[in-house]
Amino acid sequence: MSTLELDWPADTGEKSAAQDTILSVNNIEVIYDHVILVLKGVSLTVPRGGIVALLGANGAGKTTTLKAVSNLLGAERGEVTKGKILFEKDEVQALSPNDLVRRGCIQVMEGRHCFGHLSIEENLLTGAYTRTDGAAAVKADLEMVYNYFPRLRERRQSQAGYTSGGEQQMCAIGRALMSRPKMILLDEPSMGLAPQLVEEIFEIVKELNDKEGVSFLLAEQNTNVALRYATYGYIMESGRIVLDGDAKALRENEDVKEFYLGVGGEGRRSFRNVKHYKRRKRWLA
Repeated sequence: MSTLELDWPADTGEKSAAQDTILSVNNIEVIYDHVILVLKGVSLTVPRGGIVALLGANGAGKTTTLKAVSNLLGAERGEVTKGKILFEKDEVQALSPNDLVRRGCIQVMEGRHCFGHLSIEENLLTGAYTRTDGAAAVKADLEMVYNYFPRLRERRQSQAGYTSGGEQQMCAIGRALMSRPKMILLDEPSMGLAPQLVEEIFEIVKELNDKEGVSFLLAEQNTNVALRYATYGYIMESGRIVLDGDAKALRENEDVKEFYLGVGGEGRRSFRNVKHYKRRKRWLA
């Protein structure tokens, strides 16, 4: 697997991704209801301070992978049955979601899932429920969120259920920021949004990555926009990682273009039938 070279935030004190990996998923399998095998030998890494894209069609296993990391599978009768998930070098698949949030890893769910009956500001404050550093620190971070999302400041007293999809997505990301995360798992941030809003959301993600040092693993069907903002990408198909590489190289890869754009007159094809496709098994270290 290729090594990334990134311009790290000054406060990380790290020189390269190879020296500091914040998340490592090693050869995991996920089974639902004790019988349905959904993920098969999935492995990926996220460098500290990096933005990594997890790409694939609907049903490829992207959301399940994020939920395996954030420990939300139990609510859907799913479990990691093989492999390891390491966050900051500690094995975490047995932790509760609350414990993982306290460690600095939080997921922004697909579909945003704001509390519709609460105001935007009340939604944001729910993100700080695990914090113990006092009201002043929470207030300072609330102001930080409003600086990144000026539209939320304007709608701070509005009931979240009556705001636009873009505003709810901003609210969901802002709520995650209120937990002071080291890493955010971002699931389908472009879903249901106009192209202009998608660009705005991804620009803010890039800014949070650059200025706050937050690492991102984002699951996305919008390949073009994801690979413009990510530094590295993994492509999933049928519960497996079938291709990975530097984001720029993936953007220029003819097989990726064919898979997503249907070039060649035969419609969308499986990577398993593309002549350049080489399956790579990944084993536990």
